[in-house]
Amino acid sequence: MSAAKELRSRSWFARQDKNGFYYRSWLKNRGLPQDQFDGRPVIGICNTWSELTPCNTHFKTIADHVRWGVLEAGGFPLEFPVMSLGETMLRPTAMLYRNLVSMEVEESIRANPLDGVVLLMGCDKTTPALLMGAASVDVPAIGISAGPMLRGLYQGKYIGSGTNTISMSEQLRSGAITLTQYHDAEAGMHRSHGTCMTMGTASTMACLVEALGMSLPGNAAIPAVDARRNLLARESGRRIVDLVKQDVVMSQIVTRLSLENAVRVNAGIGGSTNAVIHLIALARRLGLSLSLEDWDSLGQTVPCLLNIMPSGQYLMEDFFEAGGLPAVVRELGDNNLLHKHAMTVNGQSIWENNREAPCWNRDVIHSFAAPFKRDGGIVVLKGNLAPDGAVLKPSAASPALMQHTGRAVVFETIEDLRARINDDALDIDETCIMVLKNCGPKGYPGMAEVGNLPLPPKLLKRGITDMVRISDARMSGTAYGTVVLHCAPEAAVGGPLAFVQNGDLITLDVQQRKLSLLVSSAELERRRAAFLPCAPAATRGYVKLYVDHVLQANEGADLDFLAGGSGSSVPRDNF
Repeated sequence: MSAAKELRSRSWFARQDKNGFYYRSWLKNRGLPQDQFDGRPVIGICNTWSELTPCNTHFKTIADHVRWGVLEAGGFPLEFPVMSLGETMLRPTAMLYRNLVSMEVEESIRANPLDGVVLLMGCDKTTPALLMGAASVDVPAIGISAGPMLRGLYQGKYIGSGTNTISMSEQLRSGAITLTQYHDAEAGMHRSHGTCMTMGTASTMACLVEALGMSLPGNAAIPAVDARRNLLARESGRRIVDLVKQDVVMSQIVTRLSLENAVRVNAGIGGSTNAVIHLIALARRLGLSLSLEDWDSLGQTVPCLLNIMPSGQYLMEDFFEAGGLPAVVRELGDNNLLHKHAMTVNGQSIWENNREAPCWNRDVIHSFAAPFKRDGGIVVLKGNLAPDGAVLKPSAASPALMQHTGRAVVFETIEDLRARINDDALDIDETCIMVLKNCGPKGYPGMAEVGNLPLPPKLLKRGITDMVRISDARMSGTAYGTVVLHCAPEAAVGGPLAFVQNGDLITLDVQQRKLSLLVSSAELERRRAAFLPCAPAATRGYVKLYVDHVLQANEGADLDFLAGGSGSSVPRDNF
């Protein structure tokens, strides 16, 4: 660990001149005494609370517990807000604003007298946004996730957010349930504060924050309304003061080794495909290498251990009661699939934290020797349809469709899909492959979670529950099915997906990692020559900045000018 160095905040508060007068005096309007500025570490509490993000609505309470912990450890807490990203309300997609929030976090930390930061992260895009922003400044940081909400409950059975939302929506479309039943399920689905209680992207990213070493042990699965979530917040507030005093910055925790640990943990938990994009973007902020090929190779030998929706039947509350992420980490470590010496923010290695972690329920957390599903990693597919890669989540897919050739049924846009999918005259059967274009980073814009295309009602009524679906979009981590995502380059920039036509044959071969459009090279070139890009998504503002500078999915969908970091050097005086 690094030796202690001069606190950043001293450049604001230690000076005895006009500028120091300004900096101290304005904060004294809260009744702060002079000795608050005597050299105590100033800790920013980066809060994504918002009533527009239901997953994060308990963050005022979480922030209070962090504040008490900081004060108890001799620090000086200052809370600040940043834009909150919730997939539940935000249109067109929270992913459009992930990079914007990362910039807001980065600039808020650098421009203010902060020595360290506690990151309050909930609905899924807030987690990578806050990690990316803090990484770019590279100050001491610690993460606290929102925690999952309580189990959903309907007609005496547990239901899971996202996963059962999708399945019950299909039941409604097929006539299997009534609208009244649908509304009753809505009332029972989300019964408390917190994020999706399935292993969606929010829970996945909370697990990966812990696997990266960026949170205290146990962060991932403690339910949002469990008192132990508040205790973890208080302990995190205490710990960030120590991290500042020891000058343990984020780049000492998030390393190539910890990233590899996170990739393997993602496989072990059957985590979201969205994690691929987020971890690649985070790595690039720290100047580290992490590629699609790394995701495939590192995850190949890791089975899915968790019997949790969408891959299984249980929910995050069950996961917590069974032992949480520490039990998974122990299984992987016992089988030599972790870099055991990777450091974490509590000052111990990941193995020191987890080597004796118990598992209380093997039906929820399976052993490595008897896994829930053999294939847990993210599969990376390549071929003439996705030369820069596409991804598929085997644990959520149908084994019978993992090698399949079918006739393409093409939807040019999401609006085209919605206009035609419910038409019984649509020329489609269960052997077809559904293709959705123009939903990638530039095409949507923001790469919305529309990749798990709804099946046509006429097939649902026949009992068909899965088909091969291919797009340049993302998919909610709560979703399931044999869905190929993140095709790169995307259709909007002239990627091969743009040239698929109705009736073309496509082959998916997961074992061979192939995604092939069975059209001759000459015909593809003819179609390429006739390609006309869509009109720009925006002519002003942040959306234009995003579309002009966003990278492709295989590069993390970050803005091209945000790779690397800006460092924590103190900006010039403003007086």
